[in-house]
Amino acid sequence: QVQLVESGGGLVQAGGSLRLSCAASGRTFSGVTTAWFRQAPGKEREFVAAISYYSVNTDYEDSAQGRFTISRDNAKNTVYLQMNSLKPEDTAIYYCATVRGNSFGTRSLRRDTAYEFWGQGTQVTVSS
Repeated sequence: QVQLVESGGGLVQAGGSLRLSCAASGRTFSGVTTAWFRQAPGKEREFVAAISYYSVNTDYEDSAQGRFTISRDNAKNTVYLQMNSLKPEDTAIYYCATVRGNSFGTRSLRRDTAYEFWGQGTQVTVSS
């Protein structure tokens, strides 16, 4: 079993930055795809960004493109989400998730139901 723990959330003013971390432990796998999703109050969970195991491929939801950067350090079993130019509409609980295999090039990349392991989430609040 894989355990994922997110950290780095908090309260920030609009225009500010945060870096989220997702640390994996337990039975970690190579060749996984890892993604960040978020869920705002009253809304469905939505895809934010994804990265392949060797960081060759990344994908971003339109509103994250150009402001957020996903990266990973496999030696530390950690995936990061650097978020810059934050907006109030970025306020949500952010979750990391991982699935065995490379999901890039498939319809499942942005589908939350395709991911096997999830963290508990970290709250990001952006004030205006």
